[in-house]
Amino acid sequence: MTGEGSGPAPRGRTTRWWPLGATAAVTAVLAGLPWAARHRLPGRLATHWSGGGTPDGSLPLWAASLVPAGVWLLVALTTGVRPRRTTAAAHPWRAIALAPTGAVLVGAQVSVVRVNLDHTDWHQARQPVLTVVLLGALAVAAGVTAWRLTPRPAAAPATAAPAPELPEGERLVWFSRTANPWLGLLAAVAALVAAVALIALAAGLAEPAALWPVCAVSAVTSLAGATFSSVRAKVSEAGLEVSFGPLHRPARRWAPAAIESARAEHRLPSQVGGWGYRVSGLGTTVMLRAGDCLVIRPRGRRSDFAVSVDDAERGAALLNALRARAHAD
Repeated sequence: MTGEGSGPAPRGRTTRWWPLGATAAVTAVLAGLPWAARHRLPGRLATHWSGGGTPDGSLPLWAASLVPAGVWLLVALTTGVRPRRTTAAAHPWRAIALAPTGAVLVGAQVSVVRVNLDHTDWHQARQPVLTVVLLGALAVAAGVTAWRLTPRPAAAPATAAPAPELPEGERLVWFSRTANPWLGLLAAVAALVAAVALIALAAGLAEPAALWPVCAVSAVTSLAGATFSSVRAKVSEAGLEVSFGPLHRPARRWAPAAIESARAEHRLPSQVGGWGYRVSGLGTTVMLRAGDCLVIRPRGRRSDFAVSVDDAERGAALLNALRARAHAD
């Protein structure tokens, strides 16, 4: 009774409470740092700088304390929402999102307080351009550290779907396709913005220097959204092909002999770190909608590749049958 009841409990309590403690600590630093130095700060603090390091925005002391803390709490609460059935270990993406966010907010708050110290007017505060570079490096370091230190779930056992008997001389092909309407809508809106910008450029309604960046960014966004808003999985004698977009480009392919096993598995965006092309402790997942996924274990690899498509169980079974036939030959 003593051996079984006392072992796992402390680790469970630590897993449950450390995010709350870290959130509270970062909130205290963000909100308390300006108040701790208030006797050496002006009534309003410079909080935004132009490209030359000259301040062009300010906040009163109370707002300079509460706004960063509020942003941090909002991010922490948003990333903390998850399905009840999942565990903390299934969410490495939460720490990977919170660590760089907290590091940047704390670093920015320290910088704001430092450059405002001993000034009587916020216009006198100067922010070195190097600060932005340092904050970016701090965010990258915090994200990488969180990725390396956060425990991730082990990949699910590669339990293959049952392989059906394939009739001799017959060629079987399986197709399945999934689309994300939100990404499609984003692509359409971005294309509209790019078209309006081009018309404005042609008509001379605005300066080209202002419209060209809008046109370029919108065009790239539209192309990316249209390409990755849909995915198609095809299983044939050539193996598995996973292609993107209406032109089925780009595409990834695996021959039957290059696949160790195939199975169907139910996955959620919260388990793999969100929507899109995700890399997590479960391997690589193309997540365009929650639900069944076709999951393969490439030969010689320790991680899986999954794609969210309908009728995944039938595709996995056919892929296993083709794999068995390839090994028999």
